[in-house]
Amino acid sequence: MGMTNPIRIAKAESFLHILPKMANRHGLIAGATGTGKTVTLQSLAEGFSALGVPVFMADVKGDLSGMSQAGGANPKVDARVQLLGLTDFKLQASPVTFWDVFGKKGHPIRTTVAEMGPLLLTRMLNLNDVQGGVLNSIFKIADDKGWLLLDLKDLRAMSQHAAEHSAEYQTEYGNISAASVGALQRALLQLETEGGDLLFGEPALILDDMMQTDSQGRGVVNILASDQLLNSPRVYATLLLWLLSELFEKLPEVGDLEKPKLVFFFDEAHLLFTDAPQALLTKIEQVVRLIRSKGVGVYFVSQNPLDIPDIVLGQLGNRVQHALRAFTPRDQKAVKSAAETFRINPKVDVATVITELGVGEALVSFLDEKGVPTPVERAFVCPPSSRIGPATDIERSETVKSSNVFGYYEKTVDRESAYESLKGRADQSATEAKAEEGFDWGDMFGSSKPSSRSREGVFEAAAKSAARAIGSQLGRQIIRGVLGSILGGRK
Repeated sequence: MGMTNPIRIAKAESFLHILPKMANRHGLIAGATGTGKTVTLQSLAEGFSALGVPVFMADVKGDLSGMSQAGGANPKVDARVQLLGLTDFKLQASPVTFWDVFGKKGHPIRTTVAEMGPLLLTRMLNLNDVQGGVLNSIFKIADDKGWLLLDLKDLRAMSQHAAEHSAEYQTEYGNISAASVGALQRALLQLETEGGDLLFGEPALILDDMMQTDSQGRGVVNILASDQLLNSPRVYATLLLWLLSELFEKLPEVGDLEKPKLVFFFDEAHLLFTDAPQALLTKIEQVVRLIRSKGVGVYFVSQNPLDIPDIVLGQLGNRVQHALRAFTPRDQKAVKSAAETFRINPKVDVATVITELGVGEALVSFLDEKGVPTPVERAFVCPPSSRIGPATDIERSETVKSSNVFGYYEKTVDRESAYESLKGRADQSATEAKAEEGFDWGDMFGSSKPSSRSREGVFEAAAKSAARAIGSQLGRQIIRGVLGSILGGRK
């Protein structure tokens, strides 16, 4: 495939293509359940991959895992190939890397508490403004002390420490009330019962591992197993938003490229906006608007275009609209508003057609070379070359084991961080208290071990303190860098 060959997506009277140069102007795949959104998503992802563009997608139902296998023995696909006259159609698998927060269906995907940052954690933990403010203070204290916040036990230890020393922290960091810390601890407990503790720790995800091509130059399709994750919708939405924000932070400005560096599909997109506070909505809108210049295309997948705020919807230039039902007044409103967002084509009565579309049929409008939406057309979506439906457990496991990142994310690392620092302080205080109580016969006979701190040689202590200073400096940069600039942290 040539460098900038357009990506064939659907066929009306002629084929309809996404122009790679316009693919980072984002997009929308919408339609009611069962109308063919997942297959459209699969075809789009394959098209980008074939062009050498890596893709990220969340697999909400488990169906997309079939992309790792060649298609075949599917009469519906055969019929569609005939109907559209796809003479060059061939069945083949896509290069896939599987990811899974729970580490069962793919490589574990982790970040650190510090990298997630207080704004997104507030959202994930569903804290109110006051509790979010306290969380911010806790981050700031850890930051200033050089204590790294890596996993949830660090955050729990740190919030306990802040509550116990709230009087001495009050003037510099504001009021840290026991009630707010209590609410935070309960929210952390809730997150742990949902398996959210597996999301935090090291090794944290290295974005480059998602932006790979295979030996044939095809972009790797990163598939995040999300069927279990969706039981915690806020965790799901916040994780995906964090990933987008990381891409925004870490990638350099590139302006308009011949093709995107990465295409990010955001399935169940309504979860991102449900009950989101205004501050967060503003940030989401900002990320979507600005990430284009980093060469990233974001495609929202949703049942209903009304689920996506107008300010974001207005930025989604490439559209595939599957059938909508018009049973309730809200449905009718969705049909009307979906119809109004398309550039008019006198031959297509959008508001009528949108309720009549068959499975795998859609209203399609992509951006032309000037960045203007083409008139809407009623079209059949081209079928994917890979399998429609899930991969088997054995197929999935083989894909995971043959991946070039296998073995790296599978082993967790637990280095010294806030939890250990605070525990060390507590042990030291206990030892000192013991020493003040007078002579301890146990110590004389070596039965009770003094704390490891008191054994440290002077050099060792100095080396550790130097390392910690460096760590704290890095820690500070991490917290401020990631999401700091975009999500309103103090630089």
